[in-house]
Amino acid sequence: MLNILVVGSINMDIINRVHEFPEAGETVKGLGAEYLCGGKGSNQAIAASLAGGNVTMIGSVGQDSFANQLLATVQGYGVNTSLVMSKEGFSGLAFINVNDKGENTIILSEGANGKMNPDDIRSSLSILEQTDLLLLQNEIPWETNEMVIEEARRKGVFIILNPAPATSISDELLQKIDLLILNETEIETITGISAGSAEQAEEALRCLIHKGSREVILTLGEKGTSYMNTSLVKIDVPAFQVNAVDTTAAGDTFIGAWATLLRSPLSTEEKLRFASAAAAIAVTRKGAANSIPTRGEIEQFLRERHGS
Repeated sequence: MLNILVVGSINMDIINRVHEFPEAGETVKGLGAEYLCGGKGSNQAIAASLAGGNVTMIGSVGQDSFANQLLATVQGYGVNTSLVMSKEGFSGLAFINVNDKGENTIILSEGANGKMNPDDIRSSLSILEQTDLLLLQNEIPWETNEMVIEEARRKGVFIILNPAPATSISDELLQKIDLLILNETEIETITGISAGSAEQAEEALRCLIHKGSREVILTLGEKGTSYMNTSLVKIDVPAFQVNAVDTTAAGDTFIGAWATLLRSPLSTEEKLRFASAAAAIAVTRKGAANSIPTRGEIEQFLRERHGS
């Protein structure tokens, strides 16, 4: 079983469902509210665990009423949370609106996630000695990510970065990351190139490879995914057609599922299909962590869609 370390955020997602998103200054009636475990770090950790990885998470929660609930939820999905720390103040919060089309808008209050400084976790990184793959996102301080990347490089650990929320990344750091997984907004922030068309998407992917990225996966929602490595061969996989009700954790589900295939003999196209299937299942369910499928569910979905 692959040993995966996720260093990232843990949030309480406060979800409001609406027919349509409000315009500026407008008040709309909500259709219902939920409190669910989320955060890109914990979502990806849970997705990797459910897809078959042996997952440990380094993160932080606050000293509030949400902390124990968040830890119990993440643990309940098989993730080792022994390295999650408690920080003064409130846990991370995400205020999520979901409309009738399954689209979402998110306001993030980082809380304890924003207090996870390099010195706080340095001693915990001894776990890299037993780690095959490291997963990172952008919901903790960037200097913490940089420190973890440096340590992982020294230990020869495979590094996946999901630069979300979008931020610029230096070429020097890009060259230390084995795989970037990002969406249209994030690739435009890093390259300055819109991925609105297939030609533009390919140009943006080539730009990242020229900057020093070894492998890049661009997730395009209902338009599918595109992959490129240093050979500059582009592999496109269409999205599975499903009835989406909530896209909140789709990207995180894709990333966690992909991570478990690091040492798999499957082809790149087959890996993309596996991760895409995981994301497709997730968008048919409401919520974040509770929408993520198991490996068995992913494999069953693929059998039904492809007969394999």
